[in-house]
Amino acid sequence: MATDLFTNPKRFGDMTSWREEALALHDSGPFHSIEAEGFGAFRAVIGREEILEIEAQHELFTNGPEPILTRDDILALRAQGGPRAKTLIHMDEPEHRKYRMLTNDWFRPGSVRQLQPRLDELSRKAMATLEGAGGEVDFNTEVALPFPLETILAILGLPQEDYPRMLQLTQEMFGASDPDFVPSDRDPEDVMAVLRDFFQYFATLSADRRANPTGDLATCIATGLIDDAPMPILETMGYYLIVATAGHDTTSAAMSEGMRLLAENPDQLALLRNKPELIPNAVEELVRISSPVRHFMRTAQDDAEVAGQPIAKGEWLLLSYAAANLDPRAFEDPLRFDVTREAADRHIAYGYGVHYCLGAHLARLEMTTLFGHILPRLESVELAGEVTTSTATFVSGIKSLPIRYKLTAA
Repeated sequence: MATDLFTNPKRFGDMTSWREEALALHDSGPFHSIEAEGFGAFRAVIGREEILEIEAQHELFTNGPEPILTRDDILALRAQGGPRAKTLIHMDEPEHRKYRMLTNDWFRPGSVRQLQPRLDELSRKAMATLEGAGGEVDFNTEVALPFPLETILAILGLPQEDYPRMLQLTQEMFGASDPDFVPSDRDPEDVMAVLRDFFQYFATLSADRRANPTGDLATCIATGLIDDAPMPILETMGYYLIVATAGHDTTSAAMSEGMRLLAENPDQLALLRNKPELIPNAVEELVRISSPVRHFMRTAQDDAEVAGQPIAKGEWLLLSYAAANLDPRAFEDPLRFDVTREAADRHIAYGYGVHYCLGAHLARLEMTTLFGHILPRLESVELAGEVTTSTATFVSGIKSLPIRYKLTAA
């Protein structure tokens, strides 16, 4: 196995070959020891059942101290001090539960369903974009990126004019190793500068919401209490960070991957046009394949054993969701896009256990609504140029998706 499969951002720029190699890796088992230059040693876990077993033991396998695979030079810079995001993904119990419960009601299925009129409105806007583009468009930049970002901005209560800034900050943070988003020779200090910029924006917003509460999610975060006390500044900023960025970047990546899969599999498009009731299952299938959150890290707090594999105290484990969702033990012919797949919803792209994605219900509803509006009128679609994917090891997805299409009459 090439040891850079999980550590080299460039490998994630070609997900076709990445998935083929990850699938082949399953032949050698669910655990793989990795030693790569510039990173601390870790064990990659690629088996679905093994990841579920690890995630179910959240006190034994913790998110802290580092929940994301990070280069040694960045870790060294953090050790010197300075502002650092502290989000839900950086927390363990009981702290995690206290912070998650603050906004949990906002993302329950019942609360999310109240957003249906707004999602329908955004879907009609997406259709208008396709109608006005003359049969050829970059689906990612013109449809997939705006849809979830406008959704989460509305929930937070942020003004429309802040859309470009939120998009740029997201791309710079999640795509920090992609030369299309940031310079290839970027200094680690510049990465920290992006976080400081983000902090400044939301510090100003937070102060405004405390002085002028409006009842939106930003107000909930700004005025939220933990143990009857206001949230510390880093935790408050971390909350904005996880909601404003992860709340849209991952969903847009899945949307674009779904359209690419439909362009490459016209038989599946025909199935969905004839049987739109399959769209919710198709959403599960495209999320399984896309797995925009490529991994999370866990640290063993004691000696343990998972699936007969001994794990030493202090060992760093990379839970590869992108690889686990190709586990042939769970998914027959896992590289095949099949909107009728019975096991599609067994994917773990949203994680599992106490850290299950807070916005999973919203993401599903967004994708189901968008494709529910588009697919009945999408007579045909094909790729109209090179598809490019961001080169990032943590969260990544399609950057450019040029398509050529025909629509039926409204």
